[in-house]
Amino acid sequence: AMDQNYPNPFNPVTMIRYTVPERSQVRLVVTDALGREVAELVNKRVEKGRYDVQFDGNRLSSGTYIATIWISGIESGLTFRKTIKMALNK
Repeated sequence: AMDQNYPNPFNPVTMIRYTVPERSQVRLVVTDALGREVAELVNKRVEKGRYDVQFDGNRLSSGTYIATIWISGIESGLTFRKTIKMALNK
């Protein structure tokens, strides 16, 4: 699972929380409204649990950004994908 970022809207830092039910490969990226990747926050294997990731939009302009997570279970092979919208207001 991935929760909505908090705070939202944010300036300039926000947190994104995700939970994995088993050891998994996780990739979490942020793109701008045009689909250009602006940050790769996570790209690694993680153990079962809950994680908080900070996203710093200090060098970005105000606008809408998209966070997308892909989770693939190592043992089960099950996959999960979720996208959330985030608003940066400077």
